[in-house]
Amino acid sequence: MFQTNKTLLAAGATLALMTSINVSADTTLRLLTWGSYAPVKVVDMFEKKYPDIKVEVTFSNNEEMISKLRATRGAGFDLAQPSHDRIHSAQLEYNIYKPLDLSKIELGNVDATLLSGVKANTTIEGNVYSVPHQWGTSGLMVDKTKAPNFKGWGDLCDGQYKGKTSMRLKRTILLGMAFDMGEDPFAAYSDLNKYQSILDKVSDKLIACKANLKAYWKGGDDLSAMMLSGEIVASETWDSTAFKLYEQNKNIVFVPPSTGALAWIDTFTLPRKGKADDAAYKWINFVMSPEIIPMMSASTGAVAAVNGGIELMPAAKREALKAAFSDSDIKNLKFFANIPAGIEDMEGKALEKIKAATSL
Repeated sequence: MFQTNKTLLAAGATLALMTSINVSADTTLRLLTWGSYAPVKVVDMFEKKYPDIKVEVTFSNNEEMISKLRATRGAGFDLAQPSHDRIHSAQLEYNIYKPLDLSKIELGNVDATLLSGVKANTTIEGNVYSVPHQWGTSGLMVDKTKAPNFKGWGDLCDGQYKGKTSMRLKRTILLGMAFDMGEDPFAAYSDLNKYQSILDKVSDKLIACKANLKAYWKGGDDLSAMMLSGEIVASETWDSTAFKLYEQNKNIVFVPPSTGALAWIDTFTLPRKGKADDAAYKWINFVMSPEIIPMMSASTGAVAAVNGGIELMPAAKREALKAAFSDSDIKNLKFFANIPAGIEDMEGKALEKIKAATSL
């Protein structure tokens, strides 16, 4: 009896140890990303391929990503997806990221131009902090039957469209309107006095534009509702939102502004105190694989940063993109420049001034 109990106790201890090992081996990949960048189907497929990894998703935006990581000094998440212009300054100021091990990322099919651009933007002391994932643009969405001559940011304030336009009260509209007014805001980043003078001009323009605006939109859903209902005929927008509406109404198109659509690249970046680097690299390689890219682009509406990324988009979104962009439009893209310290505070004050004066 004693021997039997001893054997049972030993077996129980072994089972407990095995259970403990299995639990400790399980990894949680804490992903800090944009809405639609972690579709449920893609997450399920990843967890099926890697049953020892559980994906935990927090949806966010550029400002919130930096704020969350700054508050924890780079802890709490294992993979973040800030835009390419939001990394260099944030890293220098807050030290919230860690360098990538590029040997662990399958870069062979990544678009060389986008990869080179992101590496140039995010290399600090010889270390690369980010690689590209998806790219897209901000510009204009127009119902071409109601505003056929819409071509530039300034047209949002054309008196013939009184009460029929919209925009998001964020930094994109400041930059776009600056270009429309003949300024180069990115070139002025190195001269804060010059940049402030540009912001002052743009603020006055946007305050005077109040009568043209139906509302400021805050998300793709409310913008889409206004466009589809005919409440507005044009808006500042992400191209992906316009592409989705094009599927429902072929009269609603994305229009690259004559001064150039503003182009962004969302990246893969490792938070400094992340605990699941290997899982993060697995996720990067998985979602950039040819079989996953179409599903990801269907969800985001954006273009994967791989060779032939446009051709891998779902047919309807590919059709919308090709209807919007000519080769010259692509060459005229204005990629967001790295944001130096202090710039966003200046822009925030300008946006608060506009909001207070317009009260929409």
